[in-house]
Amino acid sequence: MNINNNEKKYKSTETLVYSCQYHVIWTTKYRRKVLTDVMQSRLKELIISKQQEYKYDIIDIEIMSDHVHLLLDINPYFGIYKTIGKIKGFTSNRMRKEFKELTTRLPTLWTRSKFISTVGAVSLEVVKKYIENQKNV
Repeated sequence: MNINNNEKKYKSTETLVYSCQYHVIWTTKYRRKVLTDVMQSRLKELIISKQQEYKYDIIDIEIMSDHVHLLLDINPYFGIYKTIGKIKGFTSNRMRKEFKELTTRLPTLWTRSKFISTVGAVSLEVVKKYIENQKNV
């Protein structure tokens, strides 16, 4: 799912010009394949809904039955680590309230772990293609 276009853009505040993209992955607890198609769709909506409040832009997003891939552009002032923590906390809370079946087999929806990599060693386009192709694996 391509949220924004492919061009690398620079953003600015009063005191900062930046372009910081991150590839982020996290998994469900015990890597259980619990996210149905309906849940995946709702999870995308929830992540997209917090862009303005949490100050990030989604470049790309794919959700599988047991993990999430995000390609984000984020202001370095707010920090990727804390932002992902907020996203995971918010989505776990909302998903477990809306889908009670997520509370029966898992003590929490997500693991505490996450993978975060800056996008720079490979092109943005390569990472986007990788994320988009995850559904076909």
